Amino acid sequence: MAKKAQATWGGRFSKGPAELMLAFGESVSFDKRLAPYDIEVNKAHTAMLQHIGLLTKKELREIHKGLDVLSKQIAKGEIEWKAEFEDVHMNIEQALTKITPAAAKMHTARSRNDQVATDVRLFFKDACSQLIAKLETLLKAILEVAEKNQDVFIPGYTHLQRAQPVSVAHHLLAYVEMFGRDIKRFQEVAENANWCPLGSGAIAGTTLPIDREFTAKALGFVNARGKAQVTRNSMDSVADRDLFLDFAHACSVTATHISRVAEDVIIWNSSEFGYVELPDAFCTGSSLMPQKKNPDSLEILRGKSGRIVGNQQSLFVMVKGLPLTYNRDLQEDKPQVFDSFDQLSISLDVLSGTLEGMAFRPKKCAAAVADPALLATDLADYLVLRGVAFRDAHHVVGGLVALAEKLDCPLHEVPDEKAKALHPKIGDDWVEVFDLQRAMKAREGTGMPGPKQIRKQLASWKKQLG
Repeated sequence: MAKKAQATWGGRFSKGPAELMLAFGESVSFDKRLAPYDIEVNKAHTAMLQHIGLLTKKELREIHKGLDVLSKQIAKGEIEWKAEFEDVHMNIEQALTKITPAAAKMHTARSRNDQVATDVRLFFKDACSQLIAKLETLLKAILEVAEKNQDVFIPGYTHLQRAQPVSVAHHLLAYVEMFGRDIKRFQEVAENANWCPLGSGAIAGTTLPIDREFTAKALGFVNARGKAQVTRNSMDSVADRDLFLDFAHACSVTATHISRVAEDVIIWNSSEFGYVELPDAFCTGSSLMPQKKNPDSLEILRGKSGRIVGNQQSLFVMVKGLPLTYNRDLQEDKPQVFDSFDQLSISLDVLSGTLEGMAFRPKKCAAAVADPALLATDLADYLVLRGVAFRDAHHVVGGLVALAEKLDCPLHEVPDEKAKALHPKIGDDWVEVFDLQRAMKAREGTGMPGPKQIRKQLASWKKQLG
């Protein structure tokens, strides 16, 4: 059933919206999260209105004083958010109207379209800053574990089969590279968010003599030299959702990295591998089997990644067919980014806590990495250094592996005369190739797992993180 005229746009209508439409169309239930940013935007906008002569100093003081009152009430959870006012912007404006009649002038020269676009850009800048800080905490946690385990070696895997030996530190530093790239992605999102759309109106700006640079500076939308950065096309300013997609993408990639780390550690923690012991604080037991210690934190992290990736997909589907400029579909753009931010925030904290409490089992790792087949490629390299073409060397070592299997013995225990019979370049020292320490010291090229390289990488990352 229709109600009385709507408070903010009801002049055009003879009747207000139906109760069902109010419930269906409201967004304040989720966009109230933007309230602190909306207060900032209102203050900057009204300061600009006073600056150009559309508000008196007295009116500005009353508005700012009222906004301060509302800000405290919002922080304490004392504001009653009303669906009849649709969104956070109109709820704040209507609440302010009860404090001062000057609130009726606050919406001069703007639309809710450019208002919300400005609010969310402030949110993105803040969210990126928080996530970068959490990523840096995670990186420090990983580096600490890596530094403690420079001398612990494990098999590296391809196709989930033992391939070549690496140090635990080298494996962990691969994660550091991943999360380091994630930081750069969020830095780029924050940089792209640092352009102020306020003043774009609903589509074509305003005929009033506003000063967009004034509000941009007041809200911190400035470059490194302190120059105001304002968006350059009013239609794009209110229709653009690239930032939502970029932020959701950065969250999705980071969540995917978290999931990959989680999968590795779940495998390492399994009884079949036994490389690590996980902290009790981030594991749970079974309601049936008393012996179980399940890596639940890591499994939930894998699950969260799907949720975060799904949020990104939802945004793409929402935006893909929309004409310029604003369409009400875009009201539904915020739950996804809020959820991705929340889930990624706690996921980063949980991964940091899990890895900080994780302990490697050197004996288990040593037993696994003792497999001489892990150094089969090193034997091929040995032959290459003696002038054998790599393809030929590869076949020779493959023949040695087949021979070891036939004799049911480890690769380095194939009788000397049988090994030498495979190729004349196999010398008396061929077995020395299967020394793990020798193998690691031979890998000192850039990006390799040699001990000097590991120390260099650890020092470099610790310096970057401060």
